[in-house]
Parts: sequence; structure tokens; C-alpha cells
Amino acid sequence: MWHPITTAPSDRNLELAVLDPDGPHALVFPCRRIAAGWMNAQSGERLDVRPTHWREWTDGAGAR
Repeated sequence: MWHPITTAPSDRNLELAVLDPDGPHALVFPCRRIAAGWMNAQSGERLDVRPTHWREWTDGAGAR
């Protein structure tokens, strides 16, 4: 279930939904909210994204 981005916690890995020129899609890696915005939870790289929704990140095949 997707939640509004304004309610996203900063203490866990999340799946983010973003809008780009091709339309809405979910990022394929876990993300974390940080003071400066968002980061890739696997690489630690800061992301330049403007997500619209979030849901809990789940690992494993078919877990989403």
C-alpha cells in the first residue's frame, strides 16, 4: 500500500514512487530519507528525486 510522501519515516528503507517524463514508476533500490532529501540506501549516494509516495521496502523475489 502506497502512502503520501509527507508521511515518510527516516529510520528505515523505503520504496519510492517518482514521476519522470515517462510517467510514474517505483525505484528499484531501497531509499532513505535524510536531512538533505533522499539517498540510495545501498550505495549511500544522494538522490535528486522528488518522490510522490512511499511504501515499506521488502527484500526477496516476489515480495513486493
